[in-house]
Amino acid sequence: MRDGRERPLHGGARLLIVGPPGAGKGTQAAVLAEAFDIPAISTGDIFRANIKEGTDLGVQVQEIVSSGSYVPDSLTNAIVRDRLHQDDALVGFLLDGYPRTADQVLELDRILAETGSSLDAVVQLVADPDAVVARLLKRAQEQGRSDDTEEVIRHRQDVYHDQTEPVIAAYKARGLVVEVDGLGSVDEVSARVRAALAERGIDDAA
Repeated sequence: MRDGRERPLHGGARLLIVGPPGAGKGTQAAVLAEAFDIPAISTGDIFRANIKEGTDLGVQVQEIVSSGSYVPDSLTNAIVRDRLHQDDALVGFLLDGYPRTADQVLELDRILAETGSSLDAVVQLVADPDAVVARLLKRAQEQGRSDDTEEVIRHRQDVYHDQTEPVIAAYKARGLVVEVDGLGSVDEVSARVRAALAERGIDDAA
């Protein structure tokens, strides 16, 4: 564990992280998961791993994605249910990329109820859209991503906000959302996230 401190085997933390493209959500998810000693669970990573390994699930997902369709909720829900019932996730987890819809919010409630648990907090990384666009344009130039134009990047931002708005609204109504400024260095943002969670009694050093 960080700073030589160990977390108890009980307690854990059950978290969800959301944030617009370019806000460093993936990086912060990894940092948080390490700090709390819980698995980072990304539905996108699970799908990509299965596609790479050529599993039955991977073949099924690849066919859906190749046809231009979205992976159906039923399949995504089943994947998440299976993952959250595995031993390492029973004491805590960090979800990234799920739930994406209001229906999935309710399904996650049902999944967690099966293990007698519930979400502790939803970390929402917020960032000024223009600052995020500028960051992504700079990265696109450095990495030679000619397809990442300002128009494309802004469209992705709009899609994110349209998709996540009902999810965030649902969790705000429950008082679970913790808003954190996502701009700054990795360490700066991580410190903000952990401080905000600590204010709610969710402390990785407990």
